[in-house]
Amino acid sequence: QVQLVESGGGSVQAGGSLRLSCAASGRTSSIYAMGWFRQAPGKEREFVAAISWGAGITYYANSVKGRFTISRDNAKNTGYLQMNSLKPEDTAVYYCAAGPIFRVMSNDYDYWGQGTQVTVAS
Repeated sequence: QVQLVESGGGSVQAGGSLRLSCAASGRTSSIYAMGWFRQAPGKEREFVAAISWGAGITYYANSVKGRFTISRDNAKNTGYLQMNSLKPEDTAVYYCAAGPIFRVMSNDYDYWGQGTQVTVAS
């Protein structure tokens, strides 16, 4: 089993930045990829970004491309989502997820964190 704990959420003005962290523990050797997702009130959970744990291959949803950066620190078993130029429509609960397969535009990850709220005021 893998446990994921997100941190770094909060409230920010439009145009501001936040960095989310996702600390993994447990059977971290089974992690090959980490993804970030978000869910706004009344909307379905959507894919934001993903990274392969070894090679660092990244993929972004079009809505965040050029503004968000996903990264990982293998030594710390921690993934990050740097969010710049935030917009009110980025307001959502953000979740990290991990699994043995690098998947993009898919919710098919084995392990999920509890989520962290990001609120962007206009």
